[in-house]
Amino acid sequence: MLPLIPWPTEVTQPDAPALELPAVRVDAPDAQFAELVAEQLSAAGVPLAAAADAVPFTLRLDTAAGPQGSDSPERYTLAVGEGAITATAAEPVGLLHAARSLRQLVVRPDDAAGRRGSVPAVVVHDAPRYRWRGLSFDVVRHWFGPDDIRAVVDLVAAFKLRVLHLHLTDDQGWRIEIPSRPELEKASDNQVGGGSAGYLTVEDFRALQDYAGARHVTIVPEFDMPGHVNAATHVYGGLTDDGVATDAYGGIEVGFSRLWFDNPATEPFVRDVVGDLARMTDGEWVHVGGDEVLTMEREEFARFVELAQRVVREHGKTPVFWQEGARGPVEPGTLLQYWEPKGEDLDRFVAAAQGGARFIMSPGNHTYLDMKYTAEHPLGLQWAGFVELRDSYEWEPTAVIEGLPAAAVEGVSAAVWTETLTTRDELFSMLLPRLGAVAEVAWTSAEAKDFDGFTARTAAQAPAWRSAGWAFHPTPQVAW
Repeated sequence: MLPLIPWPTEVTQPDAPALELPAVRVDAPDAQFAELVAEQLSAAGVPLAAAADAVPFTLRLDTAAGPQGSDSPERYTLAVGEGAITATAAEPVGLLHAARSLRQLVVRPDDAAGRRGSVPAVVVHDAPRYRWRGLSFDVVRHWFGPDDIRAVVDLVAAFKLRVLHLHLTDDQGWRIEIPSRPELEKASDNQVGGGSAGYLTVEDFRALQDYAGARHVTIVPEFDMPGHVNAATHVYGGLTDDGVATDAYGGIEVGFSRLWFDNPATEPFVRDVVGDLARMTDGEWVHVGGDEVLTMEREEFARFVELAQRVVREHGKTPVFWQEGARGPVEPGTLLQYWEPKGEDLDRFVAAAQGGARFIMSPGNHTYLDMKYTAEHPLGLQWAGFVELRDSYEWEPTAVIEGLPAAAVEGVSAAVWTETLTTRDELFSMLLPRLGAVAEVAWTSAEAKDFDGFTARTAAQAPAWRSAGWAFHPTPQVAW
């Protein structure tokens, strides 16, 4: 079994010896792209050289690449053999996917034994199942700054995920500069349990998007409203019903904070925040929350849904809500991120899909990677149950919501919330190896999935994770 995660659409292994890699010469469409490809190979321990005797790795655009019949813009073909490596793809993102697959296939050199690196002879034709393949990352409950976020971008990209959704605002803190509301900076220096924290400046967010964009990862910012807003009402007391600013909050309870639609200060605040986020964002989506608003009547909540959609679309972006957005007047093309079965909403999900809404599947009992692996695990919560590796792998996105048309599923996203996570190693140990399982659900056809094969491929990737400094949980479900 070749150690590829996620598993490709088509794999053929010719009866040929592995290709030794004393050094590789990258021939890519441009110098910047060649540098990104070289980054992938260097991470696998492969020397890069411009010498004529180096193994050529040629990357070129070709619309005929990928599995027969696929029209995915991410489709690619990777061929290894006869002294050369070739990648073809319909678009540059596919070339980068091919390089990521090659990185996983490299048998690392053993300098102590004098053995060179090598890669097996193989032909891969590949394309993803879903367009939206992502990770939702909470940087509010505990603050993870630009360096940590870039490390998560690299991890996301390694599994061919395309979206990093940043949960930037909540009750505990406000994690992004809003130029039209500069006082929100005062809400940044707080987190669960207290202590010093921080936020992304406009320049930080610009640099982060540039870094992610070069790796074909789209950043989706989230302003969570009309609940989860205590950090905002702590700074702007005029947003409350009595005009009194709320106290800073360092706990983990939810559902107690809210905006008031008829408050004259509310719509200008929403417009300022959403407008600034939209103007700062390269990607096509802005996430406007909508979850766990427990102290608001449905009619008022629906007015917030309508307002948020309208403002996002006025700025040329597509709105994303958590699943509760289905309680409002959802417009065609709006994305709803499903996270927990709620009987009162199930009929609304189907109705929203019939009206043109689309769904991102993030079921907590499969994709919430802050859930404990087991009852004894020292990190994480357990409100959605325990989520081991098999739980993250063995589920089907089109079967999550009964009656939802399969065509309404836009994609799949893992999620990690940071109430109990304070360091990068803690974060990565919750993401790995489960993020690879979710990535395979999002990429690979249901009939091509195999848990035993996946665990073998996961074990084979562990040395590369160690080399990259990526902490992971040694689940007993894998024969490490």
